[in-house]
Amino acid sequence: MPFPDTHPLNGAFLAKKLDGLADLIALQGDELLRDARLDMPSRTVSLMLLIGERGQLSAADAASLLGQPHQLVTQRTEALLELGLIVRQSDLADGRRKILSLSQNGKDQHTRLLVCLSRASGAFDALFSEIECDLSSAAEKAIDALNRTPLLQRMNSGLSSNPKNTRQKEGQRCE
Repeated sequence: MPFPDTHPLNGAFLAKKLDGLADLIALQGDELLRDARLDMPSRTVSLMLLIGERGQLSAADAASLLGQPHQLVTQRTEALLELGLIVRQSDLADGRRKILSLSQNGKDQHTRLLVCLSRASGAFDALFSEIECDLSSAAEKAIDALNRTPLLQRMNSGLSSNPKNTRQKEGQRCE
């Protein structure tokens, strides 16, 4: 096991654990997409879905709607452009602005992606049931709680306590 996982203060390494989980989901998501004969990396799925649902939008609009940095969305846009799944055209009203939309191949892939995502959602529901924790809901609650009261404020105000007393007991439902 990696050092942070075995360290007595391993509870302080939550970001590392969540990064590892995100990487594992992305890796298995790539496999899932290949199995469904979809040509996009899993980390581009939210952008592909957004463009498919909105029809046309700029990378800046996509970044705002996805809550992701513009640079990251631009990188993912380039990947989808290289795969021929989206096209980029100048906005007729503002020549400086570039509009993204699905190519014909992208439209076909988008239709299959919706089916694949529906099946993936069911697989995640089964996972959440198995581990007795809806990770999506728990992540949203953690984000909201940390936005309300950041870690430093929690530490300085005495909201933190003995980690052994505050961690979930094994098998306890995470809601």
